[in-house]
Amino acid sequence: MGRDLANNTQQPSHHCPIGGPRRRRSGHPASGITLPLKEHHPFNPTIPGEPDRREARPMTPLAFSIRRVILANHDGAYATQDNRARGLAAMADELKALGYGLKDVKNLKPAHVNALVAHWKRHDIRDATIRNRLGWVRWLAIKAGKPGLIPASNSAFGLASRTPYQGNRARSADADTLARVSNERIRLALRLQEAFGLRREEALKLRPRLADKGDWLQLKASWCKGGRARSVPILSDTQRQLLREVAAVTGDGSLIPMGWSYRAFLQVYKAATRAGGLGKAHGLRHSYAQRRYEALTGAPCPACGGRTADAMSIADRFIDQEARLTISAELGHGRIEVTDTYLGRRWASGHFRKAAAS
Repeated sequence: MGRDLANNTQQPSHHCPIGGPRRRRSGHPASGITLPLKEHHPFNPTIPGEPDRREARPMTPLAFSIRRVILANHDGAYATQDNRARGLAAMADELKALGYGLKDVKNLKPAHVNALVAHWKRHDIRDATIRNRLGWVRWLAIKAGKPGLIPASNSAFGLASRTPYQGNRARSADADTLARVSNERIRLALRLQEAFGLRREEALKLRPRLADKGDWLQLKASWCKGGRARSVPILSDTQRQLLREVAAVTGDGSLIPMGWSYRAFLQVYKAATRAGGLGKAHGLRHSYAQRRYEALTGAPCPACGGRTADAMSIADRFIDQEARLTISAELGHGRIEVTDTYLGRRWASGHFRKAAAS
């Protein structure tokens, strides 16, 4: 895997999130890895973590109606589109198995969503997984012109709240860690994640010569989770030098080598990060967020021993709030609450938070 993969001479494997031809076994002699890829079909009712139920079956009328909505709306990165399409198709099959012979997306009602949630709970599906599936249903409802189909808050379904903070998970792509990763492109991706707070998909798909706007990186929607394009500031000489190093390897392209699909090269990434002891490497985004917080506020975040909002003056609370909103946007989120995961709890006491808001 140490050889540079840019010289790959295989024919490109074009990834299409909606349908597309069946792909052959994927791999590359330079990686030493051969990866059997499943048949790629968005209406295959297989959801990660569940048994493979991909036997041939006719498409139900509801699944066909869902397919029309999906084909008309290509929101999000390819992986996002693919997971959403598979998940919604599985839901159509589940509704049919539950006795609902729906013909069209327009026939969906809140009672059907409630039936799905109850069905998932009976089968001990985790609350986090149910929240993800409800996100797909919300997307479908909006695209189908039924925004009132599902409540805005998952609390209406009796789901447990997200655990906002589970300890400081920041990691660093230091020299010792990078030395355990033999693939140059993966090393560069890890450095991009830490330097700019990118997700792994964003780091692998980033095209520096296209994204570099001088003072910021402009991330395309197709690179980002949920199809949410965003900008990330370029603030240091270290960031600028890293972009030059990446561009020297990628040229006009990305860190995904010529002839590789994102899904195939992701397996190489996963193997490399496991070998380097980084796991999913999400802790690199935590490191970025914590550095940005200190740069914006002049103080460490709670995860690094800093003060929570209840110990701050009113002026400092305002600075804390503005910093968290900025960091949330740079990470590709839209809510201040999510920053608790990266920075530590904003408020030490939920009771104090309610009192301060009143």
